[in-house]
Formats: sequence, structure tokens, C-alpha cells
Amino acid sequence: MVVFWHMSDRNMMQWVKDTISSPAKKAIPVLSFPAIQLMDISVKDLISSSDLQADGMKAVAARTDAGASVSLMDLSVEAECFGSTIHISDDEVPTVTGSIVSSEEDADALEIPVVGSGRTQIYIDAIEKAVKLITDRPVFAGVIGPFSLAGRLMDVTEAMIYCYEEPDMVHTVLEKATAFITEYILAYKKVGAHGVVMAEPLAGLLSPALAEEFSSDYVKKIVDAVQDDSFIVVYHNCGNCTIQMIDSILDTGAPVFHFGNAIAMDEMMDKIPKDRIAMGNVDPAGQLRNGTVESVKSTTKDIMDKCCGYPNFVISTGCDVPPMSKWENIDAFFEAVKEFYA
Repeated sequence: MVVFWHMSDRNMMQWVKDTISSPAKKAIPVLSFPAIQLMDISVKDLISSSDLQADGMKAVAARTDAGASVSLMDLSVEAECFGSTIHISDDEVPTVTGSIVSSEEDADALEIPVVGSGRTQIYIDAIEKAVKLITDRPVFAGVIGPFSLAGRLMDVTEAMIYCYEEPDMVHTVLEKATAFITEYILAYKKVGAHGVVMAEPLAGLLSPALAEEFSSDYVKKIVDAVQDDSFIVVYHNCGNCTIQMIDSILDTGAPVFHFGNAIAMDEMMDKIPKDRIAMGNVDPAGQLRNGTVESVKSTTKDIMDKCCGYPNFVISTGCDVPPMSKWENIDAFFEAVKEFYA
């Protein structure tokens, strides 16, 4: 069954059902940054221009048979709006350096930025342009998850300790992060995105009880505020404890989940309800960036052999594909999927 995609009738809950019922599924990797090679530009160029981002997404969509177009997984954008310092280079994904919250006073004084400040307007404009350029598949924007944002504001390592020693401070930061992320997602929804991929990898380092308190409860608030038939949240967590914390992850209400290569995907599939999609989990750095055509193909087919017996499994990468990953490896990933279903 081929699902034809029409912008006018974009019922995303129906898209989830159609994807599950389709015998041959299109791969949905988190693939955007390698567009820089197709366009002969730098990461710095890409993150600074809405036109280049939209054109990059279009170039990837033209080259690949992906089931959706996924925007940049740039986990520095939101923290930068709050005042964090970020490190930008020409061929690596931007990163946050240092911390801006280290006390109850800092947390109380933290101001919720206006959506559109920093680079958020560039990213919103990029999606508005991309949905006009890419009309044959859903277009997903990218946002950071609440605990992952709070962790960048407080310093990732410290954030773990604060959960035990300064829980009130962490909750103060989380409330503000959640308020901002919600408004940011609603801005994407307004310009025509069909959903967002929310990256919450830092939660994958917490114990199940802490993950529920400091991540999933806040993710659920966001999902409840933004999701409807026309717009869905794809929950991404590439941590190695996701199988242990799957109950609270499922409680977020997201209809689609995306897991990293730190876990065995077939073990995870056992725990996913049949009416929700789980995607994963070819190693993007180990395979697409540093592997060979042969190793990419065999890894992809191996995961599909183990997981495609589950109708709600969609093959993907375990996280976003690094900017300088070889296109011959990316092409090999898609060829492997085609060969598997043939």
C-alpha cells in the first residue's frame, strides 16, 4: 500500500496508523546536517540562514526516499535564547559551553525568552519555507526536551547532582524551560509543521523514578499543550536506560518514539504498544560517519531482521547523522531498506 501525502488532509494521527499498517515502511532517519555537503556550505552557514535550512531539507528529500523530512537536531538553539554561550564550528553540530544557573537565586532570576529571539526565528522561518518546498511527506521541526534544556542551563554533569541535592531549583528551571519549549513548538505548528522531534537525551542518564519526576511529567505537559490530530510529537531519547524508564516515556502521550543505538532495539519493541511507532537505531557516528557501505548495509539489515516483525517498527538512525557523514554510506542505508522490503 502506498500512502499518498496531501498537504490539505494532513491528519497526522492517521499518518501514524497508515505507517503501522503499511507492509513496506520508508526509513525516517534524523538526517539534515549532511545537507552541507550537497550544498557546499558550512554548519555555520546552515544554522544562520532559514533559506539554506529549507533548501537543505529539500535537497535531502530529493536525494532520499525518507518517510518524513526532519529538521536540524541542534540542541543549542533554546539554551542560547536563555543566555548560554555556544560553540560553533564549520563541520560539527553546535554545542553549549558553561552554565548560567548554579543557585536557587539564578533559577528564580532566569527569564523565559521570547520565541523568535536568538536563532529561533531563523528555525521557524526555515520550517515555514520547507513545508512549501516539500509536499510529498510530513515535515518535522526539531526542539530540545525540557530536562535536556535545563541540563544545558545548569551544566549537564551538575544537573544530575542537583536532582538529588537541589530538586526545587531544578523544578524552577524545568517550569521555565517547559513554558518556552511549548511556545516554541506552537510557533512551528502555526507555520505548518506536521510535528516536532523532541530530543530528550539527558533524561536517559536518570534513574526511572527521577526520569519520571524531572523529565516525563514535563514532556507530558508539552505534549498535552501542542498535540492534536494535525500535529504530533516524536519523542527522542538516545540514553542507555530508556528500556528501564519506558513506562514513564510511554506516559508522555507521544504517538512516536525514537531510540538511540545504546539499546537493543528488539528488546525495546517488546515494550511498545501496537498503536504507537518506535524508530531506531543504526549507529549514526559508528556507521554512517565512520563505517563503510558494506558495514552500513549489514547493520541496517540486521536491525530490520530483528525488528521488522513488529508492524509498528520503523527503521531509522539512532540519533542525528553527523554533518560530515559520507553520502555513499547514507545512500547505502536507504538501499539496505529498499533491498530488505524487496
